[in-house]
Amino acid sequence: MRTITLVTQKGGTGKTTIAASLAVAAAAAGESVVALDLDAQRSLAGWGEARSEATVAVDQVGAEFLPRLPQVLEALKGRGFTVAILDTAGVGSTGGNLAMKAATLCLVPARPSRLDLQATLPTLESLVRLGMRDRFAFVLNQCPTGRGTRSSEAARGLAEFGVLADPPLGLRADHQDAMATGQGVTEYAGKGKAADEIRMLWAWVDHKMKAKPARKSVRA
Repeated sequence: MRTITLVTQKGGTGKTTIAASLAVAAAAAGESVVALDLDAQRSLAGWGEARSEATVAVDQVGAEFLPRLPQVLEALKGRGFTVAILDTAGVGSTGGNLAMKAATLCLVPARPSRLDLQATLPTLESLVRLGMRDRFAFVLNQCPTGRGTRSSEAARGLAEFGVLADPPLGLRADHQDAMATGQGVTEYAGKGKAADEIRMLWAWVDHKMKAKPARKSVRA
């Protein structure tokens, strides 16, 4: 089972929105997907409860189970899931570290502003310390859709510190509207630009993970 962890030690970057829509896009591509909410705020779990489709399994991992996250993931693999997507809290924590260590690929969302780019540094330091230097990618999120240089400048800045996922995701209302209805953006507005970007992001992530050698299971 391949594991994707959405992580950054900052709130408001769109981790949950990306996790939800990426899970739906992966399921549409033929994967058996489970999305796990590791955040006490339960945003992803609430999204799962609002869903009417059963294409993605969604569950909350309570604080008491976080120390056993590797075993939880192993059990889910035994149930036939092929992709797990983990949504973490926007603060540094032991649970977040375990989620990063368990990942085939970590995705670090960042908005195109100087403050947001600076805020990625603690997460980057944690990833390097945990030996994940070659298993993470930045996702430039909530980019202005009009003309301007902010997004391209942010992309250049992030690329200096690590791999940048493709494509950047625009600031589009479809994402928020989809979340409010318990859908992924590809379900809510399948022909829209936001849906196209999420499908392309899943294709990029899928290729990136397949390009990496299989990693051993992480033991607590």
